[in-house]
Amino acid sequence: MAQIGVTPSEVRPADVDETPRKNETPLAYCRRVTKEKVLAVSSAADELVLCGDTTVAVGRRILGKPESSSEAETVLRFLSGRRHRVITAIAIKHQSRIWECDVTSKVRMKHLSDSDIQGYLDTGDWKGKAGGYAIQGPASAFIPWISGSYSAIVGLPLAETQAILKVAGYRDFGERS
Repeated sequence: MAQIGVTPSEVRPADVDETPRKNETPLAYCRRVTKEKVLAVSSAADELVLCGDTTVAVGRRILGKPESSSEAETVLRFLSGRRHRVITAIAIKHQSRIWECDVTSKVRMKHLSDSDIQGYLDTGDWKGKAGGYAIQGPASAFIPWISGSYSAIVGLPLAETQAILKVAGYRDFGERS
C-alpha cells in the first residue's frame, strides 16, 4: 500500500469462513470471500474499508493454504512444471457502497526437483500462502514466467487498488492530506 501512497490508519482482520462451496469456481470463490470480508469489517461513516483475497487455481481446483509441511509438499509437486492462475479480488466499502474488482494472472512454475522442494519447505516460507508459495520470497527462483500483474500475485494488485480507491473517493496518488 505504501507503494501507492496509502497508509492504513488501522488493520482489522475479517473473520470469515474461507471454505470453498460445492461446485464453486475459483473466481467466484475469490470474489465471494473478498466481499464477505469487506462486509464483516465494521466501520464508521467516514472510513473506507479495503479487503482482498488471493486464490491459486489449476482448472477448477482451488489450492488453499497448506496446513503442514507434507501438505505443502503435495501442493508444490502438483504445481511443479505447470501453469496455474493466481486470482486476486479486492473490495472497498464506504458507507453503504461497495466497489469490487479482480485480477487473474497466469504463472508457470518450473519442474521442481526433490531438493528444490525440500529446500523450500525448510525455509517455512510456504506457511500461510495460497498454493504453498510466495512469488516474492525464495520461491521466486521457481517462477520463470508470468502473464499478468506481479503485484496481484504477491497479493494486492496495486494499479487496480489505486484506481478503485480513486473511484471510491480516496485522494489521488501523491496527494498528501
